[in-house]
Amino acid sequence: MKRTTKIWTGLGIAAVAGTLAGEPIAMAQTNLPIQLAQASGEGGEGGGEGGSETPPTYALASTDPNAFKYEAGPQIEAYIELVRSAYGKAASDGHSLEAAVQAMLDGPSKETLKVARAQWVAARPAYLRTEAFRFYDGPIEDVEGNINAWPMNEAFIDYVEGKPDSGIINDGKLALTADSIGALNQMDDEANVTTGWHAVEFLLWGQDLSAEGPGTRPFTDYTAGSPGNDRRRAYLEFVTRQLAADLEGLSTAWEEPAAESYAKRFKAMPQREAIGRMINGIAILAGFEFMSERLAVALDSGDQEDEHSCFSDTTKQDFVYDLAGIKQVWTGDSDGTSRPGLDELVRAEAPDSATKIDALLASAESKVATLSDPWDRVLAASKDSPERKAAEDVVTVLQDLGTAFVEAGNKLGVLVLVPTE
Repeated sequence: MKRTTKIWTGLGIAAVAGTLAGEPIAMAQTNLPIQLAQASGEGGEGGGEGGSETPPTYALASTDPNAFKYEAGPQIEAYIELVRSAYGKAASDGHSLEAAVQAMLDGPSKETLKVARAQWVAARPAYLRTEAFRFYDGPIEDVEGNINAWPMNEAFIDYVEGKPDSGIINDGKLALTADSIGALNQMDDEANVTTGWHAVEFLLWGQDLSAEGPGTRPFTDYTAGSPGNDRRRAYLEFVTRQLAADLEGLSTAWEEPAAESYAKRFKAMPQREAIGRMINGIAILAGFEFMSERLAVALDSGDQEDEHSCFSDTTKQDFVYDLAGIKQVWTGDSDGTSRPGLDELVRAEAPDSATKIDALLASAESKVATLSDPWDRVLAASKDSPERKAAEDVVTVLQDLGTAFVEAGNKLGVLVLVPTE
């Protein structure tokens, strides 16, 4: 499903062309024009999101032989450690969710369903922080559509209001296996999501039909003994187990001892290739995915279907922890562990840029914290309401933050590709 930004199209970011020491900056080892920094994107999680292909190189060249002579080894080592730790936490929390769902299936009740829902909410933050590691050629790009695809056509999975027999679960002709569920993911339409966080979310909460709270799927949907319930039970078990396994795979991919470790490949890259990936991840998340796809598109449409975690009404949590993920790459600090961050590198090479980014991150944190919750109330509010004005202020500061990351990347000699729509 193609998603486009309407009201906010004019906020698109122009990225990298510039000068250094009076000399033009050019792409290194590629014939791509510098205008590729203004990539246009098609949104929708898991559907080519990010809007541009990985360039042949992230390194910019200069006619100045003394340009870009900094040492980034500590930042690259720290980033690998950060990513490994973050995916490890996400995998651990994914397995905790798997256990809670299994306990609910073993004994369906109001209480066990409540615990499973609470564990879904508790498991999300660790994964959300890892979204800053996307938008380049990392291992997440191979499985992101299976893990966090969104928005979703919930009627493709199960019953919805007015369609009691809709969805894969109610189609008894379809063999229900992990492979068949995976094969149907985003088939024919990006919104036909069958796996991942939001499929599990829908199966736990059901449709959100109220502006006052989340979905209210009854625990009796998981009482064994009827064909529909038995298929729903099997479906939820499959997709929760697969989610945990995919998160475990990402954790393994960043373990350096692993035979095919992406961490080894990342560490072996020329420094500016690695730094380019680090900055692109946070610049695209801030300046496109978070700013446009998750905020501006929903504000434009006013449609709850454009809300990121609409079934559980936890979308504000998504905003908070996506921003935390951006900040941890910038500072290197996470969960009480202090590491060399991009901020130190930028501060040494371009102190004004570092100061600007620090201020924008602080402003974004403050503005996100004040957003109304749940998010569907903001979407339903009038165009001139304080709630929507506060959300529009977040859109603006995130666009500014994305632009600041682009500028910082320029000064470090790396290409940053942020889509404009």
